[in-house]
Amino acid sequence: MARINVSHPEEFILLGFADHPWLELPLFVILLITYPMAMMGNIVIILVSKLDSRLHSPMYFFLNNLSFLDMCYTTSIVPQMLVNLGSSKKTISYMGCAVQLYFFHIMGGTECLLLAIMSLDRYVAICRPLHYTLIMHQQICILLVSIVWLSGMICALSEATVTLQLPLCGLNKLDHLLCEIPVLIKIACGEKSVNELTLSVVCIFMTTVPLCLILTSYVCIGHALLKIKSSEGRKKAFGTCSSHLIVVFLFYGPAMSMYLQPPSSITRDQPKFMALFYGVVTPTLNPFIYTLRNKDVKGALGNLVRRIFSSK
Repeated sequence: MARINVSHPEEFILLGFADHPWLELPLFVILLITYPMAMMGNIVIILVSKLDSRLHSPMYFFLNNLSFLDMCYTTSIVPQMLVNLGSSKKTISYMGCAVQLYFFHIMGGTECLLLAIMSLDRYVAICRPLHYTLIMHQQICILLVSIVWLSGMICALSEATVTLQLPLCGLNKLDHLLCEIPVLIKIACGEKSVNELTLSVVCIFMTTVPLCLILTSYVCIGHALLKIKSSEGRKKAFGTCSSHLIVVFLFYGPAMSMYLQPPSSITRDQPKFMALFYGVVTPTLNPFIYTLRNKDVKGALGNLVRRIFSSK
């Protein structure tokens, strides 16, 4: 492990898959394809939701926020990954690492909470349909989203700031593709059990609590679906819920396996594959999941395409 004579180095060397150099070119090509796909897919979701009046509802308001969040999330890591994978100098400045650390964890924490709010919206829509517009009115939706963003920022900023205070004893090599809290804690020298405990507590609040809310919401939704006599109504309700559930498991699975274990017990390649999954794969798949499994979005997208071609 390289050492230099200051506690915080001027730059970090991101080792990535240095021990598997044959992975770098395929990974570069995959990121070069998936990043524009993720951006375009999420932009289309936002545009369609804004332009089609039928999609001016709380569900699509939250979906717009998720799409914007995914764009910021993947942008916080992929451009830097592409630069490092495409060059022999695989470094990131200390300031660049700190900025990436803040943004990546703000987006990740906010998405955990936003997915819980989206499940709450589905619960009210299916289990309290007569009171839906009364409960989920515009002011409440804006308030919920504001709380979600603010909570994500506070938790991420506090945890990232505490992590950056850890002495690194001049160590400047990160066995990762990006700057992430568990990896920085792992290479820090001195006493870090408090940081590991703090990370676990924050992650329980940001992942386990929202996940319990999501699962509770869907237990109630499942019970309500069994009472719907119309097969068409049951199918439509299940369609919107199944899209959200798929996104939840794609995001929460890798995130929990990464953050709910002590950083000292994390295996060498685990952070790299997990970060690629919840930071790249999930934001790329989300627009397709919501588009392909949602008749309203597919209809609105079809109308938008027809309008574009008819105007020509």
